[in-house]
Amino acid sequence: MAKKLAVIGAGLMGSGIAQVSAQAGWDVVLRDVTDEALARGKGGIASSFEKFVAKGKLEAAAAEEALGRITTTTDLDAVADADVVVEAVFEKIEVKREIFQALDKLAKDDAVLASNTSAIPITKIAAATARPERVVGTHFFSPVPMMQLCELVRGYKTSDETLAAAREFAESVGKTCVVVNRDVAGFVTTRLISALVVEAAKLYESGVASAEDIDIACKLGFGHAMGPLATADLTGVDILLHATENIYTESQDEKFAPPEIMRRMVDAGDIGRKSGQGFYTH
Repeated sequence: MAKKLAVIGAGLMGSGIAQVSAQAGWDVVLRDVTDEALARGKGGIASSFEKFVAKGKLEAAAAEEALGRITTTTDLDAVADADVVVEAVFEKIEVKREIFQALDKLAKDDAVLASNTSAIPITKIAAATARPERVVGTHFFSPVPMMQLCELVRGYKTSDETLAAAREFAESVGKTCVVVNRDVAGFVTTRLISALVVEAAKLYESGVASAEDIDIACKLGFGHAMGPLATADLTGVDILLHATENIYTESQDEKFAPPEIMRRMVDAGDIGRKSGQGFYTH
């Protein structure tokens, strides 16, 4: 019998997780608060599948079959028979805790309750439930269909069994996992990229070097596929600002204090590729 996945949030991350899971044979229910958001999410999945078919990486019949495994709903009760629930909503602790409070009442007892957060401590999210041992972090990377990594995060009370089930799920949809054993804000990957972006932005802000040269230094000097400022533009300067603020608030470590230029760029709406302007013009 096919396993059932519920994804909460049909944005870029949620729809990407739904896509790779359906392609791997999971029955997926994708939930968001409006029909418009669901239509956008499912439309994005369909066009992503079309690109894979056009490039010869996926058979048209397989794409159609995978798309048919995804149902959409605005009803949170749809999580009731899911084996795994992945929350992929906005990075705000209050929003996530509210969702997990509801999931605690609705999901079956042995369901894995996972958060796709990139910086918020899992323990804080899990504390909103009466079953913190069943809560785990499954931090996927964008764009989910292309990126190989999934960062598994153990909350203070996450059980070995839950961690193992989360790994089994992530590996079944084609991801390679790294495990974060201690629930520090930002985990491993967000801490590393935040520290790098913050320092790169400071170098740029103080006129030490151009955005292009800072990125070339990281690409050619360290073998990075993409420089930190280009990464900020791709991810969204607003998203990275929010993540670094979360880590700084939690850790009080000065290296995560975002420089003024990042705040002003966000104030001005220069948030990267999605706005047409960030550290670069797109």
